[in-house]
Amino acid sequence: MLARFRKPAVSVARDSDRSTSGAEPAGDPADDRGHRLRAPSRLHAFNRYEIKYLVETSEAVTLRKEIEQRLDRDRHSGQEGYGIWSVYYDTRQLRFYWEKIEGLRFRRKLRVRHYGDRFTLRDDTPVFVEIKQRVNRVTQKRRVSLPYRDALRLCDGRQMVEHEPSQRAFLQEVLDLSLRLDLRAVAMTGYTRHAYVGRDADVGLRVTFDNRVRGRDRDFHLGADAENRLIVPAHMSIVEVKANERVPYWLTDLTAKRNLQVVRVSKYCQSVEAHGLAPRSVFHIPDHDLDLGRHQPAVLSEA
Repeated sequence: MLARFRKPAVSVARDSDRSTSGAEPAGDPADDRGHRLRAPSRLHAFNRYEIKYLVETSEAVTLRKEIEQRLDRDRHSGQEGYGIWSVYYDTRQLRFYWEKIEGLRFRRKLRVRHYGDRFTLRDDTPVFVEIKQRVNRVTQKRRVSLPYRDALRLCDGRQMVEHEPSQRAFLQEVLDLSLRLDLRAVAMTGYTRHAYVGRDADVGLRVTFDNRVRGRDRDFHLGADAENRLIVPAHMSIVEVKANERVPYWLTDLTAKRNLQVVRVSKYCQSVEAHGLAPRSVFHIPDHDLDLGRHQPAVLSEA
């Protein structure tokens, strides 16, 4: 199945992971792993290179064991990983979607993201409002932590919310995008993530394994007990390598040994196409891998 994807030209040379914060936002003790995520001040920004692979989930488990010999498990992961749920905003014509499909050198997207158990979500639960953009080969992500009610007021209600002075420029940019482009919630994604972080010479390296990737095109409240559909086959996982300066040789040797192929895949685009909001692109991961004789249920009603 991997042969169906065109390989993008990827050059991993350098990156700067610069965070404007240091402490983590306070979170609900009942959902500690989700809300105390790597963010010191309420404004968090960084640049990095990202490389994605699509692998069999069974192979991903083995790969994780090898990774653990070199990297530390993210302290939020635990044994079971943690949930990530995101609502993506776009125009009526799906401008951000098409920018990704067409591979524009500069492109961006707006989303609201929650880490952890979505069924614990309340109006005052911290979530992240994020603008993720691509400039040539570098991914830039800027975000602020807001109570969920304020994130909805900003992105859906298109109203400025209370904020710290350091947040104003970013929140104004979000508000301007929402008003000027008439943005609205379009699609949702959710998955379970296992994450690993570099140590010693590999500081700044991050490797994530995302499985049970699902989504929906309605009921966009992050905590809604709504039906979700698999948007990546259940037997496949998305592996991402996120690098500051470079990808270490041991990791490139590991991916080469396993013959992992770089893929151009977006979970947002997967959700858009899986729900028929746009024609499926050449980068879409098929719902079923007929060559392998696999058949997976198309719908998941649980978290």
